[in-house]
Amino acid sequence: MIVKCPHCNKDVKWMRENAYRPFCSQRCKLIDFGSWVNEEHVIAGDNDANDFISEDPEMSLH
Repeated sequence: MIVKCPHCNKDVKWMRENAYRPFCSQRCKLIDFGSWVNEEHVIAGDNDANDFISEDPEMSLH
């Protein structure tokens, strides 16, 4: 199967031997990772609903 690299849009063979799939190279993979780290990419959602810290002391993880 052929897919497009999410970063540079180059054709990439989707196969086990491609250690960087779905990316075409380590460079594209690292650029994408850096974008997530810098919060340039985010997953939409309601931050209040996804808050793992409860204000209820009974729910704390002591």
